Amino acid sequence: MTLPGNTKLKVWLVLVVVFALGAITGAALTGLYRSRAGADRPEKAMHERFEKMRSELNLTDEQTKSISAILDETRNEYRGLRAELRPRFEEPRQKARTKIRALLTPEQQQKFDALVAQQDAQRESEQKNRR
Repeated sequence: MTLPGNTKLKVWLVLVVVFALGAITGAALTGLYRSRAGADRPEKAMHERFEKMRSELNLTDEQTKSISAILDETRNEYRGLRAELRPRFEEPRQKARTKIRALLTPEQQQKFDALVAQQDAQRESEQKNRR
């Protein structure tokens, strides 16, 4: 039994669309996985970049020590800036949350509060990993 031409074309189009959506989903999930995996190991990434610079520039031991000290100092300055600026981000975040909660039903508010708590815990965990 053969399908009429129009039905056969529709079947092929559905298969192509399903395949394309699968490929897009796979690529998106791979990117997400890689970004999450890289975010868990910032110190390893910094070390790898430093080692690449050391190797490509053929740094002497003296230069390696000096540059490492400069990068450590800079990293500490960044940490200080983050600590200084972090509280300034809290006020707009809380304002937005208050506005969003006002639009929600009591049931939605409970779910929203749970989501916010989860996001806050994740942000705190990420901040600890940076320190």
